Amino acid sequence: MTRFLIMLTCLFASATLGTALALFTGWPLGIVSGALAFLFTQQMSASFVRRHDKHATAREIAALRRMSLEFEQSLNASRHRMDDIATQLEVRTDAQSKKIVSELKVLESLMREFAGRVSKSARAVQDQIGPEQTMQTGRRQGSANAYLATMGESDLLETIRASLEENRVDLYLQPIVSLPQRKLRYYEALSRLRAEDGSVIMPAQYIKVAAPAGLMSVVDNLLLFRCVQIVRRLTQKSREIGVFCNISGDTLADAEFFPQFLDYMQANRDLASQIIFEFSQEAVLKAGAAGEMNLAHLAGLGFALSMDHVETLALDFVKLKSMGFRHLKVRADIITLGMNGAGAAVAAEDFKKLLSRHGLNLIAERVEDEKTVVQLLDYTVDYAQGFLFGEPRAVREDATRAPGEAAPVVQFRKAG
Repeated sequence: MTRFLIMLTCLFASATLGTALALFTGWPLGIVSGALAFLFTQQMSASFVRRHDKHATAREIAALRRMSLEFEQSLNASRHRMDDIATQLEVRTDAQSKKIVSELKVLESLMREFAGRVSKSARAVQDQIGPEQTMQTGRRQGSANAYLATMGESDLLETIRASLEENRVDLYLQPIVSLPQRKLRYYEALSRLRAEDGSVIMPAQYIKVAAPAGLMSVVDNLLLFRCVQIVRRLTQKSREIGVFCNISGDTLADAEFFPQFLDYMQANRDLASQIIFEFSQEAVLKAGAAGEMNLAHLAGLGFALSMDHVETLALDFVKLKSMGFRHLKVRADIITLGMNGAGAAVAAEDFKKLLSRHGLNLIAERVEDEKTVVQLLDYTVDYAQGFLFGEPRAVREDATRAPGEAAPVVQFRKAG
């Protein structure tokens, strides 16, 4: 459009000049002069347009160069950021691997320390029992549980000792769900021992023999390490799921083990929001001043505490809260039967409110049918656990495998 206007201007100027000359010198000379003037002005305008286009091109090239430079700088900055992220990930992965390696070293050290206690306790109990109570281990027939039930205490203790020394301690997880949604909120970690032939030794079977022999600290120690490992796996997917880790009363009162236990959890206090330590009501009531101090130290690290195997509800809830307890597990049948005989200060429908005022969550355990769930909802129970929502499942070995291997999703195999 601009060029067209320039051409019209040149044509008008040339025509005016030619007409003026024609009036004085005649039309031939005026036409020739006008044509020459038109050609001259066209050349001048063309030169002006070329200069204008040259400057515009130069400006565009300069703008492109600036854009290219900015893009290169941005690309370099992105590369630096990627390098920083890769370095941070490498450092974090290295730190995680070192933490796991240190866990295994601590476990090895503690197992060596307890090995002497295991052998000493086994010999002492065997001497007390005497050879007359020792069963001869012949050919094993029938089910594994039936065989274990017929074992003498000396044989069972020897089987337990071998299972501990050879690290045949399995971690089982049972889900704890929220009501009424039945959404998975926690797992309870349970330990099972395996005999050499693969027979599963349940807690009810090994505790009565392992506790008098002073071996429960060894069982709890192995369970603790498995809990820490599995929680680290779970937190890679979600930090909303916690794990209840059972600790026996014998371990709570163990002057050798518990200080090391506290040191270990101090080093892993970043898991305080995911691990809840669970103690039986009997263990808490018999803890004494030293045991209560141990519980306070554990709560001081940020770990929540839970009480299970509750037989009486005549509890000092203010004291429980001050000690760090945040969860109370009560059998479903105690709640649904109106808590008659359990010593509760309030009726079943008001029990949840009483616990809430003291900062305690109520978890109904041993829930096995839908009728019980309906009753629990009438009492506004928030959490439930039992075979209805899932049986304990053993964690596969590759879910806690060594560092350097890919972090797997937690997988299960059926119990038994």
